[in-house]
Amino acid sequence: MTEEDLIEACRQNDRRAQKTLYDRYSTVMYGVCKRYVKSPEDAEDVLVEAFYKVLTNLHQYKGSGSFEGWIRRIVVNESLMFLRKRHNFRLTLEISEVDQPTTTNVINRMAAEDILGLLSKLPTGYRTVFNLYVLEGYKHREIADMLGISINTSKSQLILAKKKMQDMLEDFGYPGLQKFNK
Repeated sequence: MTEEDLIEACRQNDRRAQKTLYDRYSTVMYGVCKRYVKSPEDAEDVLVEAFYKVLTNLHQYKGSGSFEGWIRRIVVNESLMFLRKRHNFRLTLEISEVDQPTTTNVINRMAAEDILGLLSKLPTGYRTVFNLYVLEGYKHREIADMLGISINTSKSQLILAKKKMQDMLEDFGYPGLQKFNK
């Protein structure tokens, strides 16, 4: 079944098609949820809510752009809604001036598995901003609007997340870390 046929069948409330859609995209989207939400149970809850919204709002998908990208945006938004209910992003530290090294950052050189493993250890605010900025490609202004924080808070959370990840790498003796810190 093609993606277009699947979408049309889901719009017609075909339960088999809805299950096929869920089966096709749920594994990848669960990974997206896990980047934001630590607990596997909470990530599953977010995933179910997100797919409910996907299926009830399929009429809004116009066919332009990636369908998977459209689903991902819903999953990210649902993850953020979950986090906003449980965490106050406004109670974060703002840093007005931080020296950022101009050399290549170790975070940009890490393997994806290393990043995902470290992300789960970051505080919620750091993890959320890092995900939105580095992995999802949002700008600080967009992140600030999404989370109800200032642009400077978004920037400082990203800087602190990178610093915390680098510290964790040093603690783990990550290979090649010294060459990136020079």
